[in-house]
Amino acid sequence: MHDLRSLRHDPDRLITSQRRRRGDVDAVATLMALDQEHRNCQLQIDSLRQQRNEASKAIGARKQAGEDASAQMEAVRKLGDELKAAENRMQDCQSEREALLMTLPNILDASVPDGADEETNQLVRDSGPVPPMDFEPKAHDEIGVSLGLLDFERAARLTGSRFVVLKNWGAKLERALANFFLDQNTARGYTEVLPPYMVNRETMTANGNLPKFEEDLFGVNFKDYFLIPTAEVPLTNLYRGEILDKEQLPMYMTAYTPCFRAEAGAAGRDTRGIIRQHQFSKVELVKIVEPEHSFEELEKMVADAEHLLQLLELPYRVMLLCSGDTGFNAAKTYDIEVWFPSQGKYREISSCSNCTDFQARRGMLRYRPEAGASTVFPHTLNGSGLPIGRTLAALIENYQQADGSLKVPKALQQYLGGAEVIA
Repeated sequence: MHDLRSLRHDPDRLITSQRRRRGDVDAVATLMALDQEHRNCQLQIDSLRQQRNEASKAIGARKQAGEDASAQMEAVRKLGDELKAAENRMQDCQSEREALLMTLPNILDASVPDGADEETNQLVRDSGPVPPMDFEPKAHDEIGVSLGLLDFERAARLTGSRFVVLKNWGAKLERALANFFLDQNTARGYTEVLPPYMVNRETMTANGNLPKFEEDLFGVNFKDYFLIPTAEVPLTNLYRGEILDKEQLPMYMTAYTPCFRAEAGAAGRDTRGIIRQHQFSKVELVKIVEPEHSFEELEKMVADAEHLLQLLELPYRVMLLCSGDTGFNAAKTYDIEVWFPSQGKYREISSCSNCTDFQARRGMLRYRPEAGASTVFPHTLNGSGLPIGRTLAALIENYQQADGSLKVPKALQQYLGGAEVIA
């Protein structure tokens, strides 16, 4: 959420950001008009209340003097009607203003390159040349089915499309990856958290998923709950409404959870395999930090996610997202993309974002820089470290052998009883 006081003094920052995002610039003008009308209503209400008070005193004086006060009483009645109308309009302005505020994305950082879509994202670095294969690589879903790791047919029977049953080595690899990621993340200073997998509407709204992305969420027909699309949601809300001490920051958290996404905006994309599922597991990274360190912390978070891919020896590259491809909550985002041999291209496996104070404001999360000082909104960051399904798909493709078997990455062998090959 944006700070209205800052916008009153400098609305151009948001207007420029909206223009760079290829977003609705007129919405900013509408917001500022509503804000001005809200303040005008308040001035009108104050004036009408003062007039009503003065008229009421005049009525008392006339009655005390034994004079007719009917004209003054009629004036008070009319003032009351005007006051009620002004109060109703001010409430309407406030509701419309707050609803519009919820739909406006974060202001982009100046370092974000300008561009319309993913085609203009900038390459930051890569892990080096992609190792060549001396045979025609197969897709991960074909290999996974042939080795008995993945079962799409029975998953469709159980639930529907875009679900999978992991069996035997598939289930073991899922568990191995989760443990491996958590072990590495906690060794780098993250605190492991196991949050609820369902959250309420207030939590989803504070995180920035509602109201904009409701069609992408799985609602639960029990009161007003939602299945989490990522552990970022409960982790960034863990201290919602609280005032933290400076000594508590920076705060690093990591969590392994299932994630649930309707993928309403991705019809027809990645219908095969496990790259885009309605249910998948992910290990998430979240940071709550002081504002002056947040962009430095973003670089560290990207390095943490890269570290996992380096240990797994998977080819990858880091992309800085352009203005038109940066997400709603983010001021700046890096995508890490991993190589898929069967597709001959890189695919996103982690997205690391600095959301500045955007989410903290929505959730009224604050901290006190020092005793007696005014509270300040911290900055929140999030990133995948890493998604299990996409990592498993990348492992299957990059570690496939010509005979149809699958090598086990050295980093995972200790989690799989020393197994080196899956055949």
